[in-house]
Amino acid sequence: MTKLEEHFHAAMLDVYNRAKSEAGYNASRFLSMVSEQGGYEAARTLLHAAHVSDGYTALWERQRLDLTVEAVILKPEWHELFSEAERNIARERLVAYGYDLDQL
Repeated sequence: MTKLEEHFHAAMLDVYNRAKSEAGYNASRFLSMVSEQGGYEAARTLLHAAHVSDGYTALWERQRLDLTVEAVILKPEWHELFSEAERNIARERLVAYGYDLDQL
């Protein structure tokens, strides 16, 4: 794992903790994925899935799409980890669920 991937892994754990404390959402399946695959691979798995995850939907219901993997990977510090095509998937999902990308 590169240093950047290690930092991203920590960011994924932070998103889990923030979802639990700020949005009242215990993303146990997400935590398992991150623990087993690492944050980077878990993010790529979720991003390349045909449909958004149950966790994504739960965060949308709580109006906290800022805590989704999609929102995190669009932050400038992670751009070199994800391709433009992957960032486009993230943007399209967020916009489709009414997220204002200017909030990033």
